[in-house]
Amino acid sequence: MITSLFRYWFTFAERVTPRQYLTHGLALMLTKYLSDAALVRIGADQWWSPIDYMRSVSTLQSSTLSGAASWLMPALAVWTLPFLWAGITLTMRRAIDAGRSPWWSVGFFVPFVNYVTIAALSTLPSRSDLVVRDRALPEPPEQAKYLIAILPGLVFGVLMLALSVYQLRAYGAALFFATPFGVGALTAFSLNRRYLVSGKQSRQVVLLTITLLGALLILFGREGAICIAMAIPLAFVVALMGGEFGRQIAAHAGGDLRPATLGMLAFPLFAIVEPKGASGAVLHEVRSSVEIAASPMTVWSQVIAFPPMPEPTTWFFRLGVAYPKYARIEGSGVGAIRYCVFSTGPFVEPITVWEPGRRLSFDVASSPVPLRELTPFEDVMPPHLKGFLQSRRGEFRLVALPDGRTRLEGSTWYSLAMGPEGYWQMYGDYLIHRIHVRVLEHIKLESERRTVARL
Repeated sequence: MITSLFRYWFTFAERVTPRQYLTHGLALMLTKYLSDAALVRIGADQWWSPIDYMRSVSTLQSSTLSGAASWLMPALAVWTLPFLWAGITLTMRRAIDAGRSPWWSVGFFVPFVNYVTIAALSTLPSRSDLVVRDRALPEPPEQAKYLIAILPGLVFGVLMLALSVYQLRAYGAALFFATPFGVGALTAFSLNRRYLVSGKQSRQVVLLTITLLGALLILFGREGAICIAMAIPLAFVVALMGGEFGRQIAAHAGGDLRPATLGMLAFPLFAIVEPKGASGAVLHEVRSSVEIAASPMTVWSQVIAFPPMPEPTTWFFRLGVAYPKYARIEGSGVGAIRYCVFSTGPFVEPITVWEPGRRLSFDVASSPVPLRELTPFEDVMPPHLKGFLQSRRGEFRLVALPDGRTRLEGSTWYSLAMGPEGYWQMYGDYLIHRIHVRVLEHIKLESERRTVARL
């Protein structure tokens, strides 16, 4: 029962009638809501009511998800993927069953348009059986055919990047989901529109297209290797989903270019109508700690300002991710200014709480870029390096332990203006934790060295 249900949801094997489309869609929506609500209850201690689904994402994040456990948003993002794929497969087969172009299913992606698409396909009657083309390969394709299939995907990807990044200045779902999905769909459709290659060959061409797109961005000085490397895992997964989607359209409906052209217009429409301000509303806290064989007051003197550290040996710091070098302070007490100098510049940190030997809190008035891109060109500065990951405030807490030791805890609160936020949070949490470890271990070393020197 479960196996047949999963096959019905996640493959393209069976037709979908209006009644099946509506009932299965409602069942999946209810399952998604209940599972999301359970995750939010566990991770944020909040009740996610059905009304929350109708609120704006930014309002929902800033209220319900603010202060949630660090794993919650990544879990919600990953959990969305199977439901999204089920929606794609059901919508495409429903469009074919209704005698419409399978490219109608692209409307499932577009905010607001998706409701119209779902409503229309829930009412249109079945008109014909599925027509599946012969999957046999008539002759081995020439290598040039693969290159011809790659070109449309590359052009589409470049245009979507130009629209999202340089025209709309948005790093959201349209860029990181719709773009690789569209690249995969168009590439696989172009490859399979005249004859079907194997699924393995189709996937290889799709991954090659995404890889070439990333390489082009580096070669033309629009991006650096670090940011491309961070985006590639998500892009590969989504592009493979798009590739299977495009291959199945070619298999079930042939290679007519006119509906394909109209269908692909939905992706730039997605970028234009995607709600802005959906990211950046949540403050993510990263907390790290270390135990130090020194008194709280000895540790305090290193917390407010510490001497230069040795150059890091960690590979991602050496590649260009910003790392702390030293800290100094001007003044004392609330209102003093602490400068934590990184490899890319200083964090300017006005002190908001000053409790010697116990607690130091500060806001972040200004901050440098989070990394120097790995690139063959000078001064490559993609827009996302400015303001899309922002450190908002920080705090050190000193807890006295037995035998004159101290537990030093450090927290950073930061925001992300990139989507899917759960994906980028995984990178942000890990890198900020590694920065914490570098600072805390240095403070530990200096504090214990000074303690020994007094003995």
